[in-house]
Amino acid sequence: MQVIETLSEGLKRAFTVVLPAAELESKRAARIAELGKTMQLPGFRPGKVPLSLIRQRFGTAVAAEVLQESVDEATREVISSHGLRPAVQPKIELQGAEPDQDVTFSLALEVLPEIPLPDFSTISLTRFKSTPTEEAVEKALATFARRQRKLERPAEPRLSRAGDVLTIDFTGSVDGVPLEALKGSDVNVEVGPSEDFPIPGFAEQLEGLGEGDTRTITVTLPEDYPLKEAAGKTVSFEVTVKALREPILPTMDDAFAQEFGFENLAELREAIRRQIQREYDQMSRLRLKRDLLDALAARADYPVPETLVEAEFAQIWARVEADRAAGRLDEEDRNKDEAALRESYRAIAERRVRLGLLLAEVGRANNITVSKDEMGRLAWAEASRYPGQEGKVLELFRKNPEMLEALRGPLYEDKVIDFILELVKPAEQDVSAEELRESLERETV
Repeated sequence: MQVIETLSEGLKRAFTVVLPAAELESKRAARIAELGKTMQLPGFRPGKVPLSLIRQRFGTAVAAEVLQESVDEATREVISSHGLRPAVQPKIELQGAEPDQDVTFSLALEVLPEIPLPDFSTISLTRFKSTPTEEAVEKALATFARRQRKLERPAEPRLSRAGDVLTIDFTGSVDGVPLEALKGSDVNVEVGPSEDFPIPGFAEQLEGLGEGDTRTITVTLPEDYPLKEAAGKTVSFEVTVKALREPILPTMDDAFAQEFGFENLAELREAIRRQIQREYDQMSRLRLKRDLLDALAARADYPVPETLVEAEFAQIWARVEADRAAGRLDEEDRNKDEAALRESYRAIAERRVRLGLLLAEVGRANNITVSKDEMGRLAWAEASRYPGQEGKVLELFRKNPEMLEALRGPLYEDKVIDFILELVKPAEQDVSAEELRESLERETV
């Protein structure tokens, strides 16, 4: 085999490889001889088929198989002998594959850069910690109780007030033209300010209505409302009330807690406190992880493979175009032309690739792996998200291991992040839950 390096520029490498005809013929002859030992054809005893007949019938297929194996083997040898670490699958192009002639092919690839690991001891981070207040626990407990409420018709007919649930029909119109997407029938709406109902400013205007009443409600929808025909416009809704029910809240006592498997109300309250604490801890970790990635990005100064950046950018840009088509771009992005928008998101793609390579290198250098047991727990955790269907999900993973493999990446990244944080040893600072939430409001990449 003859190998000629034709390109060594940045992370790009290219080679021309020549496979001698004699070597290929030797492999073809060996493969045909191997087939001859077991092949059965009508009129011949097993293993007694003439090699000339085997070559005549199967020579083309054997030649293709030997060529593919030889190219693959030569590619691995070139990569190994030159000490290369491919960033993506090498690109191979055959330049000649005539019978009884040398085969020439080109091999082009991008390699991973040398990634110097930063001195983690120079990174200064703060872990923001928050604990649930009694007020937060009581508020969450009240919300939990509210979800268990019963809805009943009032003993006497009356007009609606905040907290009641109305069953209504409605039709929305823009400039007098009804829109099918703003039409609803037998829709339950809680009266009063609500973030649950998808039409802002609608539920607040339902007070003072009784069963059978009608009312025209007018709202101005936000500019980023998903329905383009109505975004930023004033919409008139014709509303008809079909039923009114009032909420009956449960009595907050030990008996109520026991309905949900708790010994008493204090135990239910403590379970809610732990749930809130888990939410705070998740927010704290998100903030700490973001700060760590920012610190690593500031220390990561090396070239990245263009093919990886292009692939990452393609995924990001597909989501951007979908958001733009649906009118979901934020105001800053809406004010950019396409060139500026592409430049902005390409920078994000490059950052993600650079950080991904750095984390992978930290994991490789420190023998961080995801064990078989961890993958098993991961599969079960994913399956448990589908109550009653756990067995089917696990069977799906068994038959399609690539689906489970897709979950390995986030778990591996978390293990590397945890490893780095052990070295960084973040300081700790107590903050309120509001401060913790506010610290997460800025966009992450």
